[in-house]
Amino acid sequence: MSGFFGRLVNQWIEVIDWQDPTGDIMVYRFPVAEREIKMGARLTVSEGQAAIFVNEGQIADVFGPGSYTLSTRNLPLLTMFRSWKHGFESPFKADVYYVSTRQFTDLKWGTANPIPMRDADFGVVRTRAFGSFSLRVTDPGRFLKEIVGTDGLFTTDEIHGQLRNLAVTEFTTVLGELKIPVLDLASNYRALSIKLRDALKPHFAEYGLDVTNFLIENISVPPEVEAAIDRRSSMGVVGVSDYATFQAANAMELGARSGGSGASDMAQMVAGLALGQRVAQSMAPAETVPARPVAERLKEIHALFEAGILSEAEYVSKKAELLMLL
Repeated sequence: MSGFFGRLVNQWIEVIDWQDPTGDIMVYRFPVAEREIKMGARLTVSEGQAAIFVNEGQIADVFGPGSYTLSTRNLPLLTMFRSWKHGFESPFKADVYYVSTRQFTDLKWGTANPIPMRDADFGVVRTRAFGSFSLRVTDPGRFLKEIVGTDGLFTTDEIHGQLRNLAVTEFTTVLGELKIPVLDLASNYRALSIKLRDALKPHFAEYGLDVTNFLIENISVPPEVEAAIDRRSSMGVVGVSDYATFQAANAMELGARSGGSGASDMAQMVAGLALGQRVAQSMAPAETVPARPVAERLKEIHALFEAGILSEAEYVSKKAELLMLL
């Protein structure tokens, strides 16, 4: 067929089908620009897909997996919009969007900046975290309406940043609510991951999405906190339960190794006095050890701070504890 009628027939689309060649396309608009769909055309929707017909900006019909022969019978909403009567079957214009409903996996999330958290052992600690999550489109119409709009080729990259920010926000909130000690974070990755997945589901649902999996791969703390954790582990090994006593013993050992100086001798003397008092108290029966005045204990921790044995944070924390006893 040639001439005008040949060109007219070539304008009609008889087969509508699409396969994702990349693996990260969420929505693809079938190329119907300047062409009309022939009534009676074949529509193929594969597993893991949905096909949406949009008429003049309005979502008309949505098709799940299967093979369809397009007619006024299986295009009820489009038929209503077009006001076809008595089964009048002519070519029609409509946008066809394929939405991938398969699971998109290994989408990364992470904290761009450290998140401060209050810890019972170490005070305020800055934490960083990263991991991955998976999602799928559960409501193709809502997803098209709320997120995609008229974008003819929508990939995971276009929404990844927004979802990643949601994940970080919920991570910060959940971490603050649960108040898990820094020392116990690693053993609670699974529980935290499940809690975060459940917290994110309502947010994802607003976009027609579902978060199918959420994983925390690592929560890290600054090097100085890691060093403090190592010191706490060493205390457990040697059977010392008081941190100041452990610090004092370390200071004496370091001073002895350095060969001695005016400052180190003073530090060792103060540390030795503190250590001796604590050891004597721990060995004496509880009823024979008188409680030392708070003022005396304040002087002691001040001396330890001046000698460099206690850090400023440790000194402030211990001083606050003692002042509460007054």
